[in-house]
Amino acid sequence: MTRTSGMRDFDWPMLLVLLVICALGILQIYSATHDTVWQGAWWKQLLYIVSGIALMWLIARVDYHSLIAQAYSGYFASIVLLLAVLLVGRHAWGSTRWIALPAGIHLQMSEFAKFAIVLLVARYLTDLHTDVLELGDFLKLAGMILVPMALIAKEPDLGTALTYIPILAIGVLLAGMRWKYWAAIGVVALIVIPVTFPRLQPYQRARIVSFLDPERDPQGTGYQQIQSEIAVGAGGTWGKGVTKGSQTQLRFLPVPHTDFIFSTFAEEHGFIGVMFVLTFYFILLMQVVQNGQTAPDRAGMYICMGVAALLLFHILVNVGMVIGKMPVTGIPLPLMSYGGSSVWSIFLMLGLVNSVRVRRFVN
Repeated sequence: MTRTSGMRDFDWPMLLVLLVICALGILQIYSATHDTVWQGAWWKQLLYIVSGIALMWLIARVDYHSLIAQAYSGYFASIVLLLAVLLVGRHAWGSTRWIALPAGIHLQMSEFAKFAIVLLVARYLTDLHTDVLELGDFLKLAGMILVPMALIAKEPDLGTALTYIPILAIGVLLAGMRWKYWAAIGVVALIVIPVTFPRLQPYQRARIVSFLDPERDPQGTGYQQIQSEIAVGAGGTWGKGVTKGSQTQLRFLPVPHTDFIFSTFAEEHGFIGVMFVLTFYFILLMQVVQNGQTAPDRAGMYICMGVAALLLFHILVNVGMVIGKMPVTGIPLPLMSYGGSSVWSIFLMLGLVNSVRVRRFVN
């Protein structure tokens, strides 16, 4: 640690924004689980958030250079843990994504692997010492990231696997890869996507088909999307009020405190509430980007922008999903959706951002 980690320069405005978002999440989890078997979820979420803030504080006190120095070790450790999930993980909801620990704690290792990927991208691109990223360097980095993505897709959890792509993309963009290589990647993607579709899990193909035409199976694969859009529209301008949403309280939305929490929030708080929370997400993103702009070196810049890209991807996909503009995926809304692993991983990465911030004046 350095003397600068006395936390004088900690991003306190960011913490305030985080507390507002988390408070809205807890309120909505309470409302969405009111008088259900999950009615204690809001209390657990509060514990996750308090412990997450402690994790953020601890990571912020550690010099991010020492963490980057261990990036490859962290990467290989994440691979081992993802393999352990496939071998001895807990199976639930049709997939194997968690490792069970004492006291009823279940960790989703794919969430924590994001922390390792952010450090990996920052370390790899910083070590190149070049202003132009060559195709071979890109392919090596992409290959390393494809390994955990493939393991996560095997669970299966394609949604989480896709969240690794924006971390790679923003890093490569900032590293300065030539546009002809971007064009080549785009052409390859256009070829690979149609070929990949038949190889997806049946439920994954069904989600894509239901996204294109949810009325095709309104009581089956299209049910969640249809009910979500009804809930969002029912909120109107001001919403129906806490614990007053019909779609939420009458249980038309399955497990509304996780992936579809934005639907329940829109129903009960309306357009005004939605704009309020999206404004705070925007401020959070701008705080992370601003810390990247003032980072003392390229490594710190890559860390902050990688975290910003990941958060933006989560928000866009989750909100797009609940309003019918994106296929249904298992991507949670950051700091609002219920879940310890997601909350802790976000706070860990924001701790990295603050580690960069408090050292921005260090020579």
